[in-house]
Amino acid sequence: MREPIARLDTSDPGFDAAFARLLVGPAESDSALVETVSSIIATVADEGDAALLRYTNQFDGRALSDPEDFQVSPSALVSASQAIDPGVRGALEHAAARIRDFHERQLVQSWQYCDATGSLLGQRVSAMDRVGLYVPGGRASYPSSVLMNAIPAKVAGVSEVVMVVPAPSDEISPVVLAAAHLAGVDSVFTVGGAQAIAALAYGTATVPRVDKIVGPGNRFVAEAKRQVFGRVGIDMVAGPSEILIIADGSVKPEWVAMDLFAQAEHDEYAQAVLISPDAEYLDAVDACIADLLPSLARRDIVSAALKNRGALIKVPDLDAATAFSNRIAPEHLELAVADPQSLLERIGPAGAIFMGAMSSESLGDYCAGPNHVLPTAGSARFASPLGVYDFQRRSSLIEISPEGARSLGEVAATLADAESLEAHGLSARLRLRDGD
Repeated sequence: MREPIARLDTSDPGFDAAFARLLVGPAESDSALVETVSSIIATVADEGDAALLRYTNQFDGRALSDPEDFQVSPSALVSASQAIDPGVRGALEHAAARIRDFHERQLVQSWQYCDATGSLLGQRVSAMDRVGLYVPGGRASYPSSVLMNAIPAKVAGVSEVVMVVPAPSDEISPVVLAAAHLAGVDSVFTVGGAQAIAALAYGTATVPRVDKIVGPGNRFVAEAKRQVFGRVGIDMVAGPSEILIIADGSVKPEWVAMDLFAQAEHDEYAQAVLISPDAEYLDAVDACIADLLPSLARRDIVSAALKNRGALIKVPDLDAATAFSNRIAPEHLELAVADPQSLLERIGPAGAIFMGAMSSESLGDYCAGPNHVLPTAGSARFASPLGVYDFQRRSSLIEISPEGARSLGEVAATLADAESLEAHGLSARLRLRDGD
């Protein structure tokens, strides 16, 4: 018997409290986790490859004796690409082409101009030198994550993409390796967990230090990324996956039920919420959940997720639905309505917006083109999907002319005086005197 999914109605007493509880996710970390990860990072930073070997053998059930055994040879990547099922290879190639095409449109170029004084001002855009990509391994394999993280980096012009992926019991998905080859990953190391994040952040004799770390992982990986941030850049500290669906009753209820399942199957704390003004439609979706859930291989995970953080919410109208969406700031937002364009201008923060009956979230996960690395836990209020811009640096250009020094110098000196920064003012005034 399936676990029930919560039914909420904005007209019910206590709705606000129930809705607030819905937004509370699992604890992101605990003191024991923080301490464990901190110790791993410090040890890898201090001991390098020796610690990486020890942790890899301990946590992944391996018996490696040489750090060189971490690296997957370029020929092995080519072999994996050739050995996988042709249908899978074709799907990877199709997805990669669409992802590349989308992200090429995000490229930003350097620019500069001269102001009225003849001073040159501008912005120089350059790619990061080396980026680290974490890819989960073990029971789960995510070739789609390889494509979504590596391709934007390569489009941005990153010189070297370093991928780390655990290989428990020396097993690694050939499809993941094939995706790495297809995406242009430069080197692959079979290490994982917090120790892999530490190696990328500090560098070892074998694993090079990177400028930024991207990619999903378990709570140890997430905590490690949190702790090394500042020494290196990170994409985000992601929480459980989320979907919010706004429906007007025009989309088949079994489609919507399966879209809820598609997020819920990630883990027991993934969030799947449906909002609609149509009570009968909510009933129909609930019935589809009951009918379809038993056929799923991951039904236990889906059922737990729906119980923990799922809900079917009745609202008075679509305006109220969009207002609740804006409060949630969901990772994935599906507008399962007849006229999604009419709602779009009322939508505020959301990681990705899927518009209309045919736009299932699963297409965005794999092959639509936009990135599937999205802000979670309400962070869409201030964060954006992963993109080419995450792998580019911007430097300001300032070349002041003699006339500019005269016109700006007194402004700067006056403000420096107001801030009691004497040397700042003197620096500006010297150029006032000697600008010619």
